[in-house]
Amino acid sequence: MPLRIALVSLHTSPHDDPGSGDVGGMNVAVRHTALALAAAGHEVDVLTRRSTPDAAACVRVADGIRLMRLTAGPPEPLIKGDHEEYIGDFALAMNEYGPYDVVHSHHWFSGMAALPYARRRGLPHLQSYHSIAADPSTPLSEGERPESPGRLAGEARLARESDAIITVSRAERETVVGRLGADPARVHVVEPGVDARQFSPAADDCAKAGTSDALDGPPYVLVAARLEPLKGVDLAIRAIARIPAERRPKLIVSGGPTTGYEDFPAELRALAERDGVSELVEFRGPQGRDALACLIRGARALVVPSHSETYGLIALEGQACGTPVIAARAGGLAEALEDGRSGILVDSRDPDEWAVAIERAMAGGDEVAGIVASGLAHARAATWERAGARTLEVYREVLLAKAASISATAGPADRRGEAAVRAPLATAAIDVLAIARALGAEDGDDDAADAEAAGGAR
Repeated sequence: MPLRIALVSLHTSPHDDPGSGDVGGMNVAVRHTALALAAAGHEVDVLTRRSTPDAAACVRVADGIRLMRLTAGPPEPLIKGDHEEYIGDFALAMNEYGPYDVVHSHHWFSGMAALPYARRRGLPHLQSYHSIAADPSTPLSEGERPESPGRLAGEARLARESDAIITVSRAERETVVGRLGADPARVHVVEPGVDARQFSPAADDCAKAGTSDALDGPPYVLVAARLEPLKGVDLAIRAIARIPAERRPKLIVSGGPTTGYEDFPAELRALAERDGVSELVEFRGPQGRDALACLIRGARALVVPSHSETYGLIALEGQACGTPVIAARAGGLAEALEDGRSGILVDSRDPDEWAVAIERAMAGGDEVAGIVASGLAHARAATWERAGARTLEVYREVLLAKAASISATAGPADRRGEAAVRAPLATAAIDVLAIARALGAEDGDDDAADAEAAGGAR
């Protein structure tokens, strides 16, 4: 029996290309998780906020996957922090959708809207954060800044009340348990995958992708990130400036400003001017996935200087393209690659040390060839099919727990119904959802209560 799954992504559509606004690795992860779940035979609705007035309310983006755009606030792009104001509206709009067997929220905005929806219907709620905010008084290495006042409390509430939490790395798991107070038994690690057909060493038609000018030009290293302080692009500029002029590569920066940081690219350009490398730093703007793969493939090194990452999907994509990856030893990046084996990790934020690492990667030779080969092997093992299968395992666990909870309060007739559906589960474990369906978990219809519960973030 296929699962009916709601993947909730309130503030950003998983089907937008990453690199600007609020579109990043989370969008890629949600999109590919949906594809993997649908390929396994399940029915997936991706729920997101309508951000343009003329976009269709429902689009079938692939077999088994529908993109649902919910009206919550004005149908226009919003600064990320402004989405908190519309959590209650999104919760109300969710009442028009379903029925579902599992509700899986991505980012805290989504969780605060979807948790009351799931609770009133007796459904399991799973939470993925993708990034976890830190108090503004802490260094950037602790995490990104909360973009709105309810985030710190909202993330902690979701850690306490969700049936399960899925993190993308052991480092994120430690943060969820240590900072947010989640029960360790309910926190599961599902590492992301990479699309090896798109990100590979094989040459594609990069002229069609619009990147042939970069590939035919002077040697370059690449940073691919949204432009905001957390991503550390300033460190990459300073590092390039420390490399002697006769060996200095070009730096291509792929990505646009995060919503709310529209002036940040000008600050980075000013830094490049002050450091005397403005002619060698190219801000290329956000790229589509094919163009990004071409840029990574042609780079002498991919540089990931983030202050903090829950995983760092771009590092995995770099390895898949056969490009040496240099990354900060920060959060999940230390799990996305292994220092000296599948990439190069830099412990400090000293631009001189980053300059040395860049020159080491550009030098080539046996050491770099070995790093590239190990990185390729690591990336090829990290498939989205594997991530989807592991996600389904977590769904199965929470469905079993939910069924056991229902059974504990059910009458004799209900228990006979449970027994009837338990028997085949020995050979079809994912069909545990039949238990909850057979026992008649109720759909709630108190819209006002859902909105009020969702508004508890503020």
